[in-house]
Amino acid sequence: MPWTSPLRLSRRSLLSGAAGVAGAALLTGCSDGDGSSDTAVGVPLERRMRETAVRDSERLLERYDATAIAHPALAARLAPLRAAVAAHTGALASADPAAGRTSGSAPPSSSASAAGAASSAPAGAPAVSGEPVPPKPEEALTALADAERSLSEARTIALAGAPGELARLLASVAACGAVHAYLLTSPQGAKP
Repeated sequence: MPWTSPLRLSRRSLLSGAAGVAGAALLTGCSDGDGSSDTAVGVPLERRMRETAVRDSERLLERYDATAIAHPALAARLAPLRAAVAAHTGALASADPAAGRTSGSAPPSSSASAAGAASSAPAGAPAVSGEPVPPKPEEALTALADAERSLSEARTIALAGAPGELARLLASVAACGAVHAYLLTSPQGAKP
């Protein structure tokens, strides 16, 4: 009779173990051999992760603003999505009083005022982040959807090393980003 191993690993347990190893590697960081860490000394992991998430959200806000300026006809469609990204920026920054940066969490009306200045920025003008806004509105929406999708995926990956409350917030924001990507490219997203 053939011998069967009593230990049988499921795919879920393997993935869980891999996520644990990745999280442990993230928490241990890299060192130069003298015992000091290459990461910022004394800065907690959660704070570094929040600061990165806020910067990423601010860049996304810049892309929304640049798209609204380059394509004023899209400003009304983008306004609620931009407002949600601004709210995410505020939520991610709210537990970090040291960050003190609220430039990206401007009220949604700033999108409309940015759209009012559209005459000074033609389609194809570079966004604040340095990437040009495509000249066709459909392409601009697709580029914005790609940015939302990419950030959503990055936040989903970051969940493995995030502390509890931040992990829940990142999961929620990542899910919202995935919905934004869908709404930006679907015909249903174009309806008021």
